[in-house]
Order: sequence, then structure tokens, then C-alpha cells
Amino acid sequence: MTAVPQPSPGPGRPKDPGKRLAILEAAKKLFPRQGYDATSMDAIAAEAGVSKLTVYSHFNDKESLFSAAVTERCEEQLPHAAFELGPDSGPIAERLREIALRCHALVTSEEAIQLHRMMAAQAQHDARLAKLFFEAGPRRLLGEFEALLARADATGLLRVEDPAQAAEHFFCLVKGLAHMQVLIGARPPLTMEQAVRHVDSVVALFLSAYGPEPGAR
Repeated sequence: MTAVPQPSPGPGRPKDPGKRLAILEAAKKLFPRQGYDATSMDAIAAEAGVSKLTVYSHFNDKESLFSAAVTERCEEQLPHAAFELGPDSGPIAERLREIALRCHALVTSEEAIQLHRMMAAQAQHDARLAKLFFEAGPRRLLGEFEALLARADATGLLRVEDPAQAAEHFFCLVKGLAHMQVLIGARPPLTMEQAVRHVDSVVALFLSAYGPEPGAR
């Protein structure tokens, strides 16, 4: 007798994207404020207004939630669209300036400074958190910018033989000396006027090294 095939189980109850967003917002708030070790999944659940079971239904563990929160924060400030090049993208100098301004605002924000300090302290006994942060945030931004530079080189907007190295140059210039001074508490963050002047000088310097051939767009 031929066995009758049994229906496969359904995919289960769909997850609520609103609750996922609330969990990420809570994580972005609590991790910088309280530190990684001191921030429990119970605290994140309470801040988000959901159960701990709901938190774990969206994120397997605290590490994956931390990584997702870092990625979410970076994408808020520097979304994928910021790195796109197309017919309506405008002059390459303006695109570089926009990315630099967004990046500078991100890395000098209070929460970013708190996260950097937290990871520096954590690295004394466990560098795993810093690696998670780098892969979820800076590595993603570097990859996006490398791809933009490669496209700009291919279309003659820039001259970039090594996009990875050029991306590193760009972001290190954007951070500048002031970032380290703010990080160690030696000075307050730049004012908006100071930040704009700094970014404009960075873009001018970058274009002097990687700018297009004369006559190119």
C-alpha cells in the first residue's frame, strides 16, 4: 500500500518587523550607555517592551544582536544608496563630500565614541567584541566605498589603482586627529562649521591624489 504523503509543516508565525525594530532601537541605546557585559537580554527586552522570548526569536544571542545593532546604526547614517553612482549622481566631488560628512557625523557621535571606549576597555581581556564591531560596521562601509571607487575608476570619474587602499586613506583622513582627541577626552567634538571645513579639505586632498584626468567629468 502506497503511503500518503503528509503535508509539510508551515513556516510558523511570521515575525513582527515592528518588534524587531524596537529591539534594535533598545540595543543601540543600551549597549553604548551600559557597556556590552552589563547589558542583558532582559534589559533589552524591557527597554523594547517585548518579552525575552521575543528577543531570542529575532536574534539567536547577544553577539548577533550587537552586530545587527551596529549594522543598523551605520546603515541609518550611510545607507547603500549613498554609495551608488549613476547618471543622476552629480559631480563625484559632491558624492565624496556627502559620504565624508555622513561618516564624520557617525564616528564622532556620542554613541560611537562610547562604543569605541567600551571596546578598548573590553579588548584587554577579550578582543572578540571589537572584531564583531569591525565586521558589522567599518568593514561594511569600507566594502561599499571600495566598490564605489572601483566604479568611479572604470567610468573615468577617478583614477584609483587600488580601491581598498584608497578607501582606507579616505576614511582615515575623515576621522582625522580630532577623532582621537575626542576619544581620549582631550577636546570636545568639532562644531558643524569646523566639521564642514575639515571635510572639504579632506575631499580636496583626496581628489588631488585620485582625481580624474583633465577634461573628465
